[in-house]
Amino acid sequence: MADYETNQTTVSKETALQALNTIIQLHFEKTLEKKHAIDLQKKELHKLFQFFFIFLTLVFLALSQSSPPRRLRCSHCWMPVMLLSIAHLMFYVSVAQTLRCVNGFKYQKRCHKLTLALATEKLREIKIRLSEYDGAVGEDEFEIHYQEPPESYFGKFKRNWALHFGFLVFTYGFMVSSSVVLICF
Repeated sequence: MADYETNQTTVSKETALQALNTIIQLHFEKTLEKKHAIDLQKKELHKLFQFFFIFLTLVFLALSQSSPPRRLRCSHCWMPVMLLSIAHLMFYVSVAQTLRCVNGFKYQKRCHKLTLALATEKLREIKIRLSEYDGAVGEDEFEIHYQEPPESYFGKFKRNWALHFGFLVFTYGFMVSSSVVLICF
């Protein structure tokens, strides 16, 4: 009976190494996957910028190329100003959402990197110990839990997000007011 209990708590060397290598491979692939997701979100953000500035160019070009070259009176410019305001608002909401996704992917990538580092360190320790003597490894030796960074790291993302959001609100106000000035005056 005692022999049965010791077999339950120990695992062969090959099984332990294979389990740790599987964990390392999984978290390495997840880290690459999150990096790829961040790159895709950044490409999406660049496309958003391109489309938005093309739209702004077309609106200002249409306003400047009106048949009689004159300025719109402020009583008639409410439609272009509203169109530009809505376009700016949609653009900044999209940018804010994309930045939130990028920050989320960066946080997840960091978690996988920490878990990967822990698993790699544990594998190195087990290989050193097994090279010194040949034997079995306890089950708890190769169990790796998902790692999360400390609260200070998460606070960094909150501050980063607040900074970006504040910048977007400020830029939104500036762009809408400059659009009114360009169209009316």
